[in-house]
Amino acid sequence: MAAHRKPRQRSVGGTTARTAATIALAGAATATGFDGTGHAEPQLTPAQVKAKVDRLYQEAEVATEKYNGAKEKADSAEQHLSTLRDEAARRTEKLNSARESLGSVARAQYRDGGLDPALQLALSGDPDQYLDGAEFVERAGSRQATSVATVRGQLREIERLRGAAHIELTSLKSRQAELKRHKDTVNGKLAAARRLLSTLPTAERARYGEGGDATRAARSAVATRERLAATGTATSEAPNSRAAAAVSFAYSKLGSPYVWGATGPSAFDCSGLILAAYRSAGVSLPRTTYAQIGAGQRVSRSELRPGDLVFFYSGISHVGLYVGNGQMIHAPNPSAPVRVAPIDEMPFAGATRVG
Repeated sequence: MAAHRKPRQRSVGGTTARTAATIALAGAATATGFDGTGHAEPQLTPAQVKAKVDRLYQEAEVATEKYNGAKEKADSAEQHLSTLRDEAARRTEKLNSARESLGSVARAQYRDGGLDPALQLALSGDPDQYLDGAEFVERAGSRQATSVATVRGQLREIERLRGAAHIELTSLKSRQAELKRHKDTVNGKLAAARRLLSTLPTAERARYGEGGDATRAARSAVATRERLAATGTATSEAPNSRAAAAVSFAYSKLGSPYVWGATGPSAFDCSGLILAAYRSAGVSLPRTTYAQIGAGQRVSRSELRPGDLVFFYSGISHVGLYVGNGQMIHAPNPSAPVRVAPIDEMPFAGATRVG
């Protein structure tokens, strides 16, 4: 009889290892074939990086203006809430004084052997319910009824104020949540832009951030003299003294850093610079670009004069201050300071002259 052979034992570990290797190879092949991760991602050219960064900055500015608008509303809600609470506190103090006065009369009557029902309000745990009783209306003396009616009115006014404060608090919390969403969006866009910029060679990165040769030249003594001359020309051609003052302010802030949400005195975002420029001229403007465009008289591009506000992009997300000769002063983005630039460098959306 032939000897029986034991069947070969499969190595569990070996099978697992071979299976894992097969899966890994298949995964690598799939990744290579479909995702392209088997090859290095194509290196972006400096021009492509700059284009992507510009788009991210523009998207961040849209979110910044939404943040500015939400902050303005949140600040207003917070101020209104504070006013309501202060008024409620004052009314409560007056109510306590009125009830104390009624209580003094009630105590005096009690000592004399009786307590007028009208004055039981001062001792009631639920004064409003007590005041609704027909018996009170019939039995209250005219002078005491007048006093109690005053207290009743104060009670109702305090409840109204407390209700309004509760509504305002809810609104404030909603605005604060909105602020956080916009802030997160801005920070995300700016972080992505910084990462992209870090891939550029040092010279390219410096050129992008400084705005090229023109901005570097603006730091020279010759350019300073030219800037002073340009300021004089622009202010003399402004349509009114307020516009001239705003232009002069903007020139004085050249080189100031862009900081989103800032309105000066040493850093600005785009609408913050415009707000500060006209604030220096005694003119109060709205905080956001999409509100600023409606703050004056609309003018065509051919009618532009120094001091006019010039707006860009379809969503009105960027603004600059026109200074003549097709140029504006604006706060571009976090990688570039306040500077002079042609209005042609962005899609023109409209202009406003502040009266």
